[in-house]
Parts: sequence; structure tokens; C-alpha cells
Amino acid sequence: MIRRAQPTDAGAVAAILSQFIDTTDWMPRLYSRAEDLSFAGLMVDRGWVLVAEPAGQGEGVAGFMALHEGFIHALYVAGEYRGQGVGQGLLDRAKDGAARLELTTFQANIGAQRFYARAGFREAGRGDGRGQGSVNDEGLPDIRLIWERSVA
Repeated sequence: MIRRAQPTDAGAVAAILSQFIDTTDWMPRLYSRAEDLSFAGLMVDRGWVLVAEPAGQGEGVAGFMALHEGFIHALYVAGEYRGQGVGQGLLDRAKDGAARLELTTFQANIGAQRFYARAGFREAGRGDGRGQGSVNDEGLPDIRLIWERSVA
């Protein structure tokens, strides 16, 4: 089930984000886990976050997506739920009623690039992470991706 995040979900959202950072060798940890929690709370408070609950379990968070004005700021799935359609479910919800979606992913994140390509996103530009085409806190090269609804 996918639902709008509640303030009580901020801890689970932050834990998923922290898990990704901690288990991804190319991803630098710039912020403390407390700062991850603060960031998650801010996104939830702004109303940007949807959470996916684990199938058949009724409670908990298997993944989350932060979406604002057609831009996907974050889409992360807890390690134990990857490959089970959680990310696709969140992305499908974002596509409902949208004419266009945009996001950036890191060039090093090959898995994300494949995921978004399967979902119909196309590359719209590359940046160096430091101002040449993009800026991200990590300073890592990234790729801008766009999805547009076909008018068939």
C-alpha cells in the first residue's frame, strides 16, 4: 500500500536513506544520522513524501519517494525490499496524472539508471556535481532524467 507519509514515518524514511548511504561504497556520508532524520522530517512536513508499506504486513515502511512539482527528489527502497516492485509502485504513483517527471541520479548508480530506463525515462543531460550542469551536496557526477507521458 502506498500512502502519504505522516510525521511518525520520518524515522523510517531517515533509516532507509541512511542505510543506502552506509551500504553504498561510492556514496560519501556528509551528514550525521540525526541530520538525515531532520531532512526526512522536513520533506515529510512539506508534504512531499509517499511511503510504501510492506505487502501483507500493514505497518512499517518498505520505501519512500519525495516528489514536488514533478521533480523526484528522492526514491529509496529498504535493502530487504529491493527487487520486489516497491520502487516501481512508488514511481507508478508519481506517473498517475503527471505529464512529465524529472530527477537526477548519480552516474555511479548504475542500478538506478537501469531502473529508470525500464520505466521510460530518458537522459536529458549530465553534470559534474559541482556546477557544470548540476549541483549536488556530494559533488558527484550526475545524470538528469526525464519521463514524459506519450500522447498516443
